[in-house]
Amino acid sequence: MTVCVICAQIQLGNMKSQLFLEFQFKEHDTVFRIMTVDTFRYNISYFGPSIKIMSATDTEIMVPKRQSLLRSTTLVSVMTFISRIVGFVRDMVLANFFGAQAGMDAFFVAFRIPNFMRRLFAEGAFAQAFVPVLAEYQKTRSPSDVRVFIARISGYLGTILSVVTLIGIFAAPVIIFLFAPGFSHDSDRAVLATEMLRITFPFLMLVSLTAMAGAVLNTYGYFAIPAFTPVLLNISMILVAIYLCPHLPKPVVGLAWGVLIAGIAQLLFQIPFLHQRSLLVKPQLVRNDAGVNKVLKLMIPALFGVSIAQLNLMVDSIFASFLKVGSVSWLYYTDRLTDFPLGVFGVAIATVILPHLSRRHAEQSISQYSSALDWGLRSILLIGIPAGLGLCLFAMPLIASCFAYGKFTAYDVIQTQKSLITLGAGVPAFMMVKVLASGFYARQDISTPVKVGAISMIVNTLLCSIFVWHFAHAGLTLASALAGYVNCGSLLFLLIKRGVFKPSPGWLKYSMQLLFANVAISIYLILMSGTVSYWLGFSPVMRLILLSAHVTVAVTIYLLVLGLTGLRPAHFRGQVKE
Repeated sequence: MTVCVICAQIQLGNMKSQLFLEFQFKEHDTVFRIMTVDTFRYNISYFGPSIKIMSATDTEIMVPKRQSLLRSTTLVSVMTFISRIVGFVRDMVLANFFGAQAGMDAFFVAFRIPNFMRRLFAEGAFAQAFVPVLAEYQKTRSPSDVRVFIARISGYLGTILSVVTLIGIFAAPVIIFLFAPGFSHDSDRAVLATEMLRITFPFLMLVSLTAMAGAVLNTYGYFAIPAFTPVLLNISMILVAIYLCPHLPKPVVGLAWGVLIAGIAQLLFQIPFLHQRSLLVKPQLVRNDAGVNKVLKLMIPALFGVSIAQLNLMVDSIFASFLKVGSVSWLYYTDRLTDFPLGVFGVAIATVILPHLSRRHAEQSISQYSSALDWGLRSILLIGIPAGLGLCLFAMPLIASCFAYGKFTAYDVIQTQKSLITLGAGVPAFMMVKVLASGFYARQDISTPVKVGAISMIVNTLLCSIFVWHFAHAGLTLASALAGYVNCGSLLFLLIKRGVFKPSPGWLKYSMQLLFANVAISIYLILMSGTVSYWLGFSPVMRLILLSAHVTVAVTIYLLVLGLTGLRPAHFRGQVKE
């Protein structure tokens, strides 16, 4: 193919722009492309006897970006890292102003419920069904068909969420009882949680529509904006906690208003980027649409699957509501720390790999499909194992540095440490499940993860009922970790058994490299962990500086040992490309 590009400066009225004329001479056709910057964009294509003029909206903007999975994952990880750092600042502010008192227990329950529904409908069942179908449309349909599909599916989603939101507001007392039955013995906590739930429940609809917009952008290779959007929630809650809560009769209620404000801001933030890429459409409601029906059909088993995952959280919440005051808050802060590696790396890799796998499945490229899964699992283990070890072996310094301010006492540090040690052990499994489940979702096989998830839920419930009597709130996180490994092992076994995933050569050597590196950092973290009194003896700023220094040294040791054993970045860079 021969390509010739001519560039010229043109002026239309008062507007100046650069004009690009590109001539592509191929074996069977000639393509003439005319493109201007900031004024107009058109393609004129000549195929044999016919000439077709298309807006660049179709041909330029709606073509997915092509880049390596490593680069996309790095981009999402960086944005998510920023979000998590701001999230930690948020939690430090909340811990300083509110500690682990009864009011915070009520808020965390009220906040967890719309999050439960969000993960159920939008980021869970809907995303798992929607992204593979959208990727299929992207590969096999015209851009106009894709826009119609997005418009119709957004109409259905918006209608369903509106109904669910109204029901949630009116049935708030019943919902609080279902999610936190232990609050029935404390009428003040129950009333406060109900009041805040009625404020936070519309967040479900707003953040779910935001998640759908993010799924569309992700499918087209634009990962940065959806990954950055959660920062707005953290900023909103920080500002509300500092400037609004102190002026309210019930200060903690201000946090609920901060959640609602954040939901509005997150949705509005996505709109310009969808419009810029001609992906912003007006929602439509039609009686029958093949694409919508396919998504709804896939959502039914996906709903059960995600329900199982969320029911595990609900089981923990139910058990915790019967424990001593502060247990719900200790578990919340534990979740926040374990969510950091899960979000920055686990979810980031899964977010990037799902559209990629969906396109490989649409192309019936089995070898590339397996290679992408192999890359995802190696990447997860590279980060997940040291992250889990860090949470387990350095639990107390992490909690003391991040949360031990104001009303968050040394006793709270010790109690949170217990649950973080046990839940941190499950982090590698939780991260692997994200990628392994994507291996099924991309093939539009939702039922298998559902069945496996059902088994893990039963395991989690049984273990919770046993461990809670011996280890209190730490028993709940231990049960979650063990159930996570059951889920992870089962999914991996089925992918290999069905021939979907064939591990690439070199796994034995890779495992030994990881073993040596993780043993090295484990020794360092154990020696440097110290005691609660030692860490609380430093000023808040000094604690963070010391923690950062230890983390930096541990990461350096990890990378040095990996390098000495022969592992190089080139082994991951460019291994799988879009």
